[in-house]
Amino acid sequence: MCGIVGMASIAPVDQRAWLAAGRDAMRHRGPDDAGEWWSADGRVGLGHRRLSIIDLSSGGHQPMVDRAGDLTITFNGEIYNFTDLRRDLEGIGADFTSYSDTEVLLAAYRAWGEACLSRLNGMFAFAIHDARRGTLFLARDRAGEKPLYYHLASGTLSFGSELKALMQNPRIERRIDAAGLDCFLGMGYAPGNHSILAQVRKLPPAHAMRFDLASGKLELRRYWSPPAAPETRAPADEDALCAELETLLGKAVRRQLVADVPVGILLSGGLDSSIVTALAATARSQVKTFTVRFPGAGKLDESEHARRVAEHFGTDHSTLVGEPSTVELLPLLARQFDEPMNDSSMVPTFLVSQLIRKHCTVALGGDGGDELFGGYTHYDRMLKLQERFGAVPLALRRLAATAGSALLPTGFKGRNWVQALAADFRREVPLVASYFDRGVRSALLGHAFGGIGATEKAWAASTPAGTDLLDRATRLDFGSYLPEDILVKVDRTSMLNSLEIRAPMLDIDVVEFAFGRVPSRLKASSGARKILLQRLARKLLPASFDTTRKQGFSIPISSWLESGPWLQFFRQVLLDPGQEIFNRARVEKLFQGQTAGHSNGERLFGLVMFELWRREYAASL
Repeated sequence: MCGIVGMASIAPVDQRAWLAAGRDAMRHRGPDDAGEWWSADGRVGLGHRRLSIIDLSSGGHQPMVDRAGDLTITFNGEIYNFTDLRRDLEGIGADFTSYSDTEVLLAAYRAWGEACLSRLNGMFAFAIHDARRGTLFLARDRAGEKPLYYHLASGTLSFGSELKALMQNPRIERRIDAAGLDCFLGMGYAPGNHSILAQVRKLPPAHAMRFDLASGKLELRRYWSPPAAPETRAPADEDALCAELETLLGKAVRRQLVADVPVGILLSGGLDSSIVTALAATARSQVKTFTVRFPGAGKLDESEHARRVAEHFGTDHSTLVGEPSTVELLPLLARQFDEPMNDSSMVPTFLVSQLIRKHCTVALGGDGGDELFGGYTHYDRMLKLQERFGAVPLALRRLAATAGSALLPTGFKGRNWVQALAADFRREVPLVASYFDRGVRSALLGHAFGGIGATEKAWAASTPAGTDLLDRATRLDFGSYLPEDILVKVDRTSMLNSLEIRAPMLDIDVVEFAFGRVPSRLKASSGARKILLQRLARKLLPASFDTTRKQGFSIPISSWLESGPWLQFFRQVLLDPGQEIFNRARVEKLFQGQTAGHSNGERLFGLVMFELWRREYAASL
């Protein structure tokens, strides 16, 4: 795992110093080595920070120039099938000087051009300068595990793994994007190609782009899409599908256990990470597992479930204890999450990453299982809503939703589900995970704020077509919530600890199996979730394991906001006179609602993280 940064221009670059500064602003992503390369004509510069995982020798140094001298790469990620690709490339005459997957990727591009993307199994973001064609080619992996931000202006393209790298470029203004802020408040993140800064965009997952050094033209294209869903009326052999899933996941785990450094498992105690642990224990005799617990967390504490799984498979298990004083981590996390997002589970994810890094450089996790196999609680609730109210005329349901929004306060249990009645279940997906609806966002930001409504537009634009509500919902989450929240959280917290986290569930073969082979009825129904995955779990996990239990990797934020350091810190940040973005009277109402028993903890967390970010990076509207 690494950090990349670079620039390409139609004219020789005169401001070069920011490139090294941007590279070193990401030292946490790669403390083992650093490199900088400039083309002979001074129009292309590439920077790299290296976390050594495969081939720890200097043969893996980046930016890497191939033997012919006309291809140069800076690469972040892992190509899990690099040994297979290397063998194929050697078969057509390629010669290698290292055992690095970076060199294999460079050779794959030389042999197959941009079409090499279809052959890659891995997580990646990279840029290749092709002097033969006068181009800079950039690409991001299919699920969006590895980030890539970019800025284009006046014939110059700049890019980086993290926004803090680009913010070293003096030409980029730290001006908040109105649509990005509205989406942050609505969904917890800026989706798609949006970012929180007006002049910066993100390369979406499964996309590539080519910058022409002669014309300054940037071409962006999608190179992969999930396969079409299987015919719903076609019979499905559940035993065969379960066996196929076990085989595919087993291969993915074995591929991702390969590293030249110690590897562990992030075992939360949930279904997905427990299955990964089971398959890892089958593939390897010595497996290290790690989890984190918080005293007083009650049902949010899954450490006991993790311990039982670890004991069953005989892993070397470690548990970290987190305390409420972890509020002190928030400024650190706001600095690291240089594009703010709203997900308090970043705290335990950071803490467990910190623990694992003391023992391992690579860890496997269970991310992706919910989106691929119907694991989120809102899936079965959404289907129940459709079953109960789908036949009610849409106009009546929208009246009820409007009334509920007006009568029920923010954070009131079930309010979002009342609002979900306004959705057309035949073609839409209700935004049930919204933090602040349109009216509350307007009240927080002021009616003159120009971005209001961007959330709803982005949500509608991201919703796939199709008649199957669950299929639309899982594809929407795979394309939006997964890469913009879950994978960002994992990437930033693990990289802050110079730890690489891998996700076997997101192996391309598993992803294409889930979308193209598994019908919705084997994912979730109005009464069950992860139906096929539970079937596999009953085969692999201890008989006492509760396959129906669903608990996210969480902190007890509601109890921590009753009194003590968390409440004091939140109030200090959000009600300070220097906080000028959010209406303080409206923020006070959120605190009052939280005291009254409403669920505003995550909402307040998001506002706090945004304000801490704004202060850290001196961003403004």
